[in-house]
Amino acid sequence: MADSITIHETIDGQEIGAKKSKAKSIISPRKPDKYIWGIYIALLVISVIELFSASSTEVSSTNVYMPLIRHGIFLLLGLGIVLAIQNIHYKYISHFAMLMAVISLGLLLFSNFFGIEINGAQRAFKIAGFTIQPAEIVKYTVVILLARILGREQKGGGISTKGVVSAALVAVVFAACLWKNGLTNTLLLFMVSVAMFLIGGMKWSQFFIVMGIYIACGGGLYMLKYQDEKVDEFDQIGKTEVVSSGGIDRTDTQKGRIKRFIEGVNPDDPIDDFNRQVIFSKIAQANGGLFGQGPGNSRESARLPLAFSDYIYSIIVEDTGFVGGVVLLMLYMMLLARAGRIAYNCYNAIPSFMIMGCAVLIVLQALVHMAIVTGLFPVSGQPLPFISKGGTSVLVMSAAIGTMLSVSRYAITTKDKKMIKAEQKELPEDMRTVNFSNVESNPV
Repeated sequence: MADSITIHETIDGQEIGAKKSKAKSIISPRKPDKYIWGIYIALLVISVIELFSASSTEVSSTNVYMPLIRHGIFLLLGLGIVLAIQNIHYKYISHFAMLMAVISLGLLLFSNFFGIEINGAQRAFKIAGFTIQPAEIVKYTVVILLARILGREQKGGGISTKGVVSAALVAVVFAACLWKNGLTNTLLLFMVSVAMFLIGGMKWSQFFIVMGIYIACGGGLYMLKYQDEKVDEFDQIGKTEVVSSGGIDRTDTQKGRIKRFIEGVNPDDPIDDFNRQVIFSKIAQANGGLFGQGPGNSRESARLPLAFSDYIYSIIVEDTGFVGGVVLLMLYMMLLARAGRIAYNCYNAIPSFMIMGCAVLIVLQALVHMAIVTGLFPVSGQPLPFISKGGTSVLVMSAAIGTMLSVSRYAITTKDKKMIKAEQKELPEDMRTVNFSNVESNPV
């Protein structure tokens, strides 16, 4: 019988036990990170309260609680996903990254050509009565795939040029498929990828290579999309959508939104179908003042289109005021900060990229939503993670939280050489690349 040695280490006040034998080394997982769990639960509570407040236009005469019940079901399903994924070792999530990415890409292409129209865009399809939006799935799977590529290509002091170019090409392929009906999603994907490059220690020369690839491909996509543009003789920029053989062409919608964003909104402007969201969103935020009207006392939720999804942050500000809006912003930033702390101390590169990629995805999407609502970005449909109505978004972001918790449980964040050796022995050879920041790291 093989001799065994029991290894004990204390991290974040938790004792870790591990048995190392001649045949096999098994590291007992830690408890999931309590700070990530705390932020996640806080977001769920805000979601339940504020979505009910923002759902005036969805309330039926027979059941005023139906919008909340529907959303609550997805929140519970998301909670189940978090609980399940946090118990899966991150190495298995990374191992299936390519498969997940290919499946999500296939779903995205299917929705682009054969999907149903929702709010003027052909970006979803239905299965068994449930609406699936593949663009949300793609964002998560691309993050996991980029984490695997960048993690494997870590060299002394940063990422190899091969790794940067490979990851950039992956981002371009998926962005090209998102471009057709999701300009904001395309830009968000580029932003997330660049953030991951910078976190991984990208050099300036590599940064310019990536920007060159993105600009060249973006220009190519622009030419392909707009060279055959056909506009109805009665169309005004941004006020109609043309149905092409490949689905709904949102060219004019996107142009119109950018044009109206540049022109801005004036108090004397007449309210029409094209500025209604912007005007009522600004009224809601102004009505919130410093401390708000109180949860459930929103006045504009009855008039603001998509108050429960694309513009829910304006209702949150109306209910809780400027203070509540800042508190919510800080919750997202705290999630990013905690992920950064864990990532910095991960001995291996891949889990470091995974937890930071998921955090950046959640936080950047939240910031884009807030920027749109407050008028810093042109109008576009981007849900606020965990809070906006939208089943696919809730489930996908829950998977991202579950992945972060998985890394917090299984990745070694200590300098103890025995623990590091045990983890390296358990990981596949292509996942043993050392996190370049770990040289100076301390236990979390």
